[in-house]
Amino acid sequence: MHAHNFPAGALALALVLASSSTFAAEPAAQGWTITLKANGGVSPAWEGSGTLSPYLLPGLSIRRAGSPLSFSAPDDSAGFAIFDENWLKAGVVGKLKGPRRSAQHADLRGVHDIDWTVEAGLFAEFWPMEKLRARIEARHGFVGHHGNTVDVSMDWVERRGPWTVSVGPRLSLGDNSYMDKLFGVSAYEALMNPRLPAYRAEGGAKSFGVAGAVSYEWSKQWTTTVYARYGRLVGSASTSPLVASLGSRNQFTLGAIVAYSFDWGGF
Repeated sequence: MHAHNFPAGALALALVLASSSTFAAEPAAQGWTITLKANGGVSPAWEGSGTLSPYLLPGLSIRRAGSPLSFSAPDDSAGFAIFDENWLKAGVVGKLKGPRRSAQHADLRGVHDIDWTVEAGLFAEFWPMEKLRARIEARHGFVGHHGNTVDVSMDWVERRGPWTVSVGPRLSLGDNSYMDKLFGVSAYEALMNPRLPAYRAEGGAKSFGVAGAVSYEWSKQWTTTVYARYGRLVGSASTSPLVASLGSRNQFTLGAIVAYSFDWGGF
């Protein structure tokens, strides 16, 4: 071992820099960062409809204060990550969907209504590559329906300064209860609406398609996003008379999101 002799001036300078950087360091962030979202646009008047209708829905996401803002697609459900690593994230999600009222759509005369829908469940997402995200959500309906649904998505994500651009495929599935609630027609409903034969929808793939979005981060607090999504109804959903006779297999959504983030210290 050889001792190294440092000049006294250099040693003093090193001590001053070390102490000043220590005092300049910010304390570790505490609490949470909450992001509130207003999400509006046009989408099918009801799932399977060929007519577009305006919508406005709230959104919410929560992350630990100080953690970087991770990518989120506009059609991701609101959620909170319980497990969060750079390449893998998992947690709980919730989704709110608007109602379907036969009184508001003449074609649906006699068909059962669907109330405001509340779904909750789990999600997992991982990044097999730096710019590629894969995500799966499994949710159960607690209000509006009592079925189970699964959404699978992938997104290629490009970041350039304040800009984020993403695009990727989508796949949605549902069980018997979920599919029949959305696309089934009972014998009584067929009597009430001569345009519709009785039909029992079965579980399986509901739709596949693609979604894209462009976001701009104005500041740490404000972000705006515009997005579009196309879905093609398949399987039991596509052969439902609600879709084949009254609606369309092609489902389009266009929208915009304004998001505001702030820190909250918690309890």
